[in-house]
Amino acid sequence: MSRRPALPNLFYAQSGGMTAVINATAAAVALAARNHPDRIGRVYAGENGILGALQEELLDLSRESTTALQALRYTPGGAFGSSRFALGTPASHPQHYARIIDVLRAHDIRWFLYNGGGGSAGTSQHVANAARAAGYPLSVIHLPKTVDNDMAHIDFSPGFGSVAKYTAVSTREAARDVASMCRTSTQVFVMEVMGRHAGWIAAASWTKIDAVM
Repeated sequence: MSRRPALPNLFYAQSGGMTAVINATAAAVALAARNHPDRIGRVYAGENGILGALQEELLDLSRESTTALQALRYTPGGAFGSSRFALGTPASHPQHYARIIDVLRAHDIRWFLYNGGGGSAGTSQHVANAARAAGYPLSVIHLPKTVDNDMAHIDFSPGFGSVAKYTAVSTREAARDVASMCRTSTQVFVMEVMGRHAGWIAAASWTKIDAVM
């Protein structure tokens, strides 16, 4: 009786700063893969983001129970660790991409899913180009995640909603504090928030200020 050939595997990694909902995406990837047992073998998570691929530190999510993965949806922070390590480009740092392709090939990984913001999207493109140049069949998918909400072609990026709520509530509380003592004390309060070049987070707090004042 012939043995069924092993199925190709999937790699997932988290990148950049964490959000309150990034693990929900991780859980969705792992659970969705289980719906296709005829196509996808194991699901590996890179430990500490892209470093997991470079250093061959892979967590086998296929060993986790469905209950544990469902609970991951409600767990804040990055369950597998993240990284801001800059790979550079295939032209400037070919050794990084050669190493990644070698690791993917060694584990028969044919899907590369990278969960992050704009920089992670660029890295995904570089990995796709490196795989194509090496003649390695690899499907690369960028999974958006950014509190800045500045991803092209996306109305609301996962992570923006939670930080917008936090900023709106914080601004409203600060505005009430200033209103209560402005005649004899603080009259101006400056709150700096993230946003890169977009300004969506600051805009999310404006309606709350208007409601208070």
